[in-house]
Amino acid sequence: MEHANIHGGVVRRLWPSDMPAFRDHLLRLDGPSRHDRFAMAVSDEFLTNYAERCFGIDDVIYGYFVEGVMRGAGELRGVGLGLDTGSAEAAFSVEVGWRRRGVGTELMGRIVQAARNRGAETLYMSCLARNRAMQGMAKKFEAELQFDADDLTGKLVARTPSAAALWDEWTDDASSFATAMLDLHTRTYSMRHHKR
Repeated sequence: MEHANIHGGVVRRLWPSDMPAFRDHLLRLDGPSRHDRFAMAVSDEFLTNYAERCFGIDDVIYGYFVEGVMRGAGELRGVGLGLDTGSAEAAFSVEVGWRRRGVGTELMGRIVQAARNRGAETLYMSCLARNRAMQGMAKKFEAELQFDADDLTGKLVARTPSAAALWDEWTDDASSFATAMLDLHTRTYSMRHHKR
């Protein structure tokens, strides 16, 4: 997989050095978007703490960047420990001004492939029953949707990864890592330069 160019932006894997960009993206989400993402009202403090815990060994996160600013994210959690063996959880957030442009679909494609490549047999997604956009996106990937009171759970049965899919992710990860390091260098240099 290569960096996808969507409406002037690029999707790439995130690394721990991207945590500030991920946090800032979450903080820019409006109230309804935060509620859709976390199924409850959340504060800035909650989002900051959440972002700081999101780069564990079993976490895979992709971000959508426009001119260096993250506007969307797709998260894969609990691939190894934390969820039942062989299952993982996916979550997505796209800022209001960047929706309905294929960003969520691209992020979901990356997350589905990452889950398959890690041997996850089942990928779960939860969303509120009123979140039609998320439901539509899940159906594009042939998710089995189950309603439970006010929320919906999507379940994707993953296929066995191919050697080509593993290679694509590896090369994409290498490219994303290099980009993240260049971004970190630019931010660090810029901060030092502005302090003078």
